[in-house]
Amino acid sequence: MINVTKTFLPPFEKYTALLKRAWDKGWITNNGELVQGLEAALRSYLGVNHLWFCSNGTVVLQMALKALNISGEVITTPFSYVATTTALLWENCTPVFADIDQRTFCIDPAKIESAITPATTAILATHVYGYPCDIEAIEKIARKHNLKVIYDGAHAFGTMIDGRSVLSYGDISTCSFHATKLFHTVEGGCIIANDDQLSRQLFLYRSFGHLADDHFSMGINGKNSEIHAAMGLCNLEYLPDILASRKEQWLYYYEMLEDTGLQLLDLPNDPRLTYNYAYFPAVFPSTEEMMTTLEVLKKKEIFPRRYFYPALNTLPYIEQQHCPVAESIANRVVCLPLYFDLSRQEQKLIAETILQAQKQNI
Repeated sequence: MINVTKTFLPPFEKYTALLKRAWDKGWITNNGELVQGLEAALRSYLGVNHLWFCSNGTVVLQMALKALNISGEVITTPFSYVATTTALLWENCTPVFADIDQRTFCIDPAKIESAITPATTAILATHVYGYPCDIEAIEKIARKHNLKVIYDGAHAFGTMIDGRSVLSYGDISTCSFHATKLFHTVEGGCIIANDDQLSRQLFLYRSFGHLADDHFSMGINGKNSEIHAAMGLCNLEYLPDILASRKEQWLYYYEMLEDTGLQLLDLPNDPRLTYNYAYFPAVFPSTEEMMTTLEVLKKKEIFPRRYFYPALNTLPYIEQQHCPVAESIANRVVCLPLYFDLSRQEQKLIAETILQAQKQNI
C-alpha cells in the first residue's frame, strides 16, 4: 500500500535519549527545557527573533487573530485546509473569499483589493503546497488600506525568498508541525511575530495569560510538551536530507508527467526562491478523468489525496461566495504520494499508472 504520505521517524534511540532528559527531571510540560531548546533551534534555522512552539497549527491561527484584535471581515483564500476558514469563524470573524491565481494556487492579489470594505480588518493568506504567496503585492495592499496580514504557513517550512524564510513575513505567520508535514513534532505548530510586544502577548496567550501567580491577560492552553519537542529536536537534524529527498522525488514526478494533459505546479526560474517541495499537486483536465484515475490507482493500492477539497467558499455552514478558479481547481486536483522513503520504483509505478489511466480516458 502506498499512501499519500508517511511520517518521517528518527532513530528510536535518539528520540528516547532526549526523552530520558525530560523523564529524569520529571519536567514534561509547562515550557520545559526541550521546548525552549526547540524554540531556540527553530529561531536560528528560520532566522527569526520570536517563535513560540504551540500545540497545533489551528490554535496558532486563533491566537494570531486574537492578538491582533481582528474582527469584522477578513479577506482570505478559498483554497486551503479547512482550519484557515474555521479559525476565522471560531473567532467570530467573517471570511470574505478572494479567488486564487490559476498558476500558483495562492490567493490572487488582484482579487483582494476589490473585496475590501470598511469592515475589512485583515488578510489571512495561505502559502499553498509550500509555494509562497505574492508577499510584496499583499503587503503593499495591506499598507495602503491599513490592514493586518497573517500568513498560514502550514506548508511553508523550508521555503525561502532571497534566503529569508517566508515564515518571517506578515504581522504574524503560523506553521503546522503535524505528523504529515515535512518537519513535524507529531502534533504541534508555531507562531512567529516580528514585533517584540506582540510576541510577548502571544507568549502569554499560549499559557492562559499568566506567569506563575502573576496574571496579565486572558489566554488559552496552547502549550506543547517535552515529548513533542523531543521529536522536533530529533527531526530538525535530518531536515537537509528530508528536503533533498523530496526535491529529487518531486523532480522525478515532474519529468514523468510534464508532457501529459495534467497541470503541474509551475516553479518559476527564480534564483530568489528556495522551494521546499512540500507537495506534488496534479490538476486533471476534468473531475471525471481525475475520479477514473483515482479508481485505477486504488486497484493498485495507491492512495493519493484530493487536497484541497472542497473549495472553502462552498462549505455548507458559511455564506456562499463564488470563486470559479478555486472551485475548478479543487474539483480536479490530487496530491501524489511524497515522503522520505518513497522509492523510485514506487514513484515509477504511480506515474505509469496515471499514464495508463489517461489512455483509458481518451
